[in-house]
Amino acid sequence: MANPFLTPSTLPYELPAFADIRAEDYLPAFEAGFAQQLAEIEDIAANPEPASFANTVVAFERSGRTLQRVAAVLRNIASADATEEILQLEQAVAPRLAAHQDNVYLHPELYGRVMAVDEGAEGLAGEDLRLVSELRKQFRRAGAGLEPAGQKRLREMNVRLSELSTEYSQELLAAGNAAALHVADRALLDGLAEEDITAAAQAAREAGYDTGWLLTLVLPTAQPALEVLTDRDTRRRLFQASVGRGGKGNRTVLLAARLAELRAERAALLGYPNHAEYALESQTAPSLEAVRQLLAQLVPAAVGNARAEAHVLAAAAGHDIEPWDWAFYSEQVRRRDYDVDLAKLRPYFELESVLQGGVFHAAEQLYGLSFEARPDLQGYHSDIRVWEVKNDGGMGLGLFLGDYYARPTKNGGAWMDSFVEQSGLLGQQAVVVNNLNITKPAPGEPTLLTFDQVVTLFHEFGHALHGLFSQVRYPRFSGTSVPRDFVEYPSQVNEMWMLWPQIVADYASEHVTGAALPPETVDKIEAARLWGEGFATTEYLAATLLDLAWHSLPAGTRIDDPLSFEKEALKDAGLDLDLIPPRYRSGYFKHIFAGGYAAGYYSYLWSEVLDADSVLWFRENGGLNRDNGDHFRTELLSRGNSIDPLQAFRNFRGRDAEIGPLLARRGLDGIDPVSQGR
Repeated sequence: MANPFLTPSTLPYELPAFADIRAEDYLPAFEAGFAQQLAEIEDIAANPEPASFANTVVAFERSGRTLQRVAAVLRNIASADATEEILQLEQAVAPRLAAHQDNVYLHPELYGRVMAVDEGAEGLAGEDLRLVSELRKQFRRAGAGLEPAGQKRLREMNVRLSELSTEYSQELLAAGNAAALHVADRALLDGLAEEDITAAAQAAREAGYDTGWLLTLVLPTAQPALEVLTDRDTRRRLFQASVGRGGKGNRTVLLAARLAELRAERAALLGYPNHAEYALESQTAPSLEAVRQLLAQLVPAAVGNARAEAHVLAAAAGHDIEPWDWAFYSEQVRRRDYDVDLAKLRPYFELESVLQGGVFHAAEQLYGLSFEARPDLQGYHSDIRVWEVKNDGGMGLGLFLGDYYARPTKNGGAWMDSFVEQSGLLGQQAVVVNNLNITKPAPGEPTLLTFDQVVTLFHEFGHALHGLFSQVRYPRFSGTSVPRDFVEYPSQVNEMWMLWPQIVADYASEHVTGAALPPETVDKIEAARLWGEGFATTEYLAATLLDLAWHSLPAGTRIDDPLSFEKEALKDAGLDLDLIPPRYRSGYFKHIFAGGYAAGYYSYLWSEVLDADSVLWFRENGGLNRDNGDHFRTELLSRGNSIDPLQAFRNFRGRDAEIGPLLARRGLDGIDPVSQGR
């Protein structure tokens, strides 16, 4: 059979032909992709004509198509279905991919031609001008201006960083599977829904246990079962299994330290005081100091709110609480004080109903989209479903893949990624995927979601819309290829429709009786919105400031005891709270050590300033209607990185963002807003 990566797929929207892809196809395709792009680069560099926008910059944008196809598939598969064979492929390919990127961006003649176009760019405008400007920055940040000795060391570091990051990801997957909690006595699972107990029994069988139940771990510190398990010791064991992924004897913490040290050395070589300064240069935040100012401003109030919550929880429990008690008693207080029991809402949140009547329906109302199931199209795993997304009028927009269930070969957490990115230059439309980690029910049983999983479903689909709506010419600017501290903004906005009256009325019905979720229950959920924000903001800030601590190391620093470093970093930030560990600890902080968020986890909060202000705009302008959706889509979602993202926000909002709506949302209204430099 011909290697399916070597030519564009003939399937709709160039969906990869997963049915034809074999494990042995990857390495030859990478080999061909590397060679093809390097040959294309040599042709550009050797062109005897003077460097021009067309023969240099556009030609560069067109290069590397085979490599893009195979890399996109392996990147997705390595996260979502990492068999042993795929893991070995990833280990083999990752350092070579890093070396290839250096071969491209450290190519002296190519760099010289790009700089020549940049110097003569007066006649360019719009997306063309931005492409030249962004390319110049990327070459510089990649080290194209370094002397040969510096470039040699940079190449060595980039290869090693790719190896360490891949190793961290694979070690974390193994550690998470190994840390899953096996429970031998069913009585110890009291409080879990029956469908979860059935799923836990199935997970135990699949993991090789003859008897008992297996509570698998999600990626953050907080585990959903902690909200409902009545047995305190089982909660303790589950909590300790979760945080233990970052404890002594866990290889991921040592890898984290090596990654941070090497990133610090690379930043110094490139002329930056630390990796955080290097990372922030390409973001929308004006400076590392501006980010630190925002975070430091929020810490005292967030911790104060969390401590007040802890007193309420201890009173409700009748004893001092431990970290594994927090979620359980928080839900009890929510029930007592707000008459809201989130665990009892699960029968109203059946996956298919939430998808069709909630996530898709909101997009239909707001943007005029339609979703046609395509069972004739195959994903990379039998769990995956494919929909063709169409604009109002029936014109095809792209493909959306949903991969919702957890499995041992899948990384924890939730994410969006692309197999094909929209580009006018290449005539391509988007093919995007959403991944969640919902426990798969027993055959024939419904998939019932937690409240948080419904939020995540809407959130990740916001990323998908960002990719699908892209209308740019150059693939470099497509969809979610925006600064890291902007990319979470559209997805966070999409969460607002989850409880919008006409949306929740369409999807939230009891899966057996069909009874609608009472409107007064939604009102109670809204009334209880601020309960728990002290905890949520504090655990998030702890993770964020831990990220910045790791990535503010000066070159030459050696961290021999990563856990002590973590403890001191949290203490320095005023967040060393035994009751509230960081949302992610160093041993399982995949976002920053194997996920592209190094020195960028602050992005969620930075983006939330834009998000909260945008939600206010929607509410002030009539909410869920086509005029609002079309405005948001045209001015912001479709633009990708083809214009400055903050200018896109201004075009949508009519002004710069204001921090007040965020402070109100998180119960931090008492803080005196300061300028965030936006």
